[in-house]
Amino acid sequence: MKFMLIMRTVDQAAVERMAEADFDEMIAAMGAYNESMINAGVMSDGAGLADPSEGAVVDFGGPEPTSTPGAYGSLRELFNGFWIVEVASQDEAIAWAKKAPLEAGSQIEVRRINGPEDFPEDNEWIQKEKEWIEQGRLDNG
Repeated sequence: MKFMLIMRTVDQAAVERMAEADFDEMIAAMGAYNESMINAGVMSDGAGLADPSEGAVVDFGGPEPTSTPGAYGSLRELFNGFWIVEVASQDEAIAWAKKAPLEAGSQIEVRRINGPEDFPEDNEWIQKEKEWIEQGRLDNG
């Protein structure tokens, strides 16, 4: 099963602590964590995200989609990075999440990623997606 581990910072104090943290130490800790998951054969992808101010939100609430610069919602709703892990169970994904080198004021949400088995086999778009993966046009991790 594949899971996405979604990293969040949930309070302003944690944001301030991260801004003051030694960058090299933070990168080293995160690198060691990533390396441990790679060596265990469970991590297939992951990345940190740029500051929310560099993003945009596309809203489909009106007759035409509109975009707004910046992030949406409150600090608790934003996420800072992610990992994709392939493990045997949600419990194993949670165990890996608990090993992340994060501090108080941070959280990791663990969400299962749907696989082909979650959709009807006879759906034309599911069949096309399988073909795209086989052709190397789509990476399914």
